[in-house]
Amino acid sequence: MKPGMEVGMEETLKIIVTKDMFAAFEGEVIHPVYSTVAMTYHMEWVSRKIILPYLESHEEGMGASVEVKHISPSLYGSEVTLTATITELHDNMVLTEIDAHSNLGLIGKGKVKQVILPKETISNMLKAVSP
Repeated sequence: MKPGMEVGMEETLKIIVTKDMFAAFEGEVIHPVYSTVAMTYHMEWVSRKIILPYLESHEEGMGASVEVKHISPSLYGSEVTLTATITELHDNMVLTEIDAHSNLGLIGKGKVKQVILPKETISNMLKAVSP
């Protein structure tokens, strides 16, 4: 990793809730609101945005764990702001905590752990599990 990444650094992602983010299973919309699946994706994405400037050309980040607490719904067309903050750095591991807010306040909290690995290591891991 390139130097400079520090505990306390933040990154923000703003999204507008669209129909493809609704809570749905097998094509059937269950609730016309921002789904936990979409929130999880956006929490991972905002956490990834923190590490991108620090990756060397031979490195890549991999998700190692995600914790999500979906607190409140957000309707179609509402703006959601997700803010990730680095809370821990250990060797090649980056832990972020994420808050998601809409105009109604806090709608979600989460944690994302990413591991920075050489691309070759990731490639070898994928080959080992390929049929």
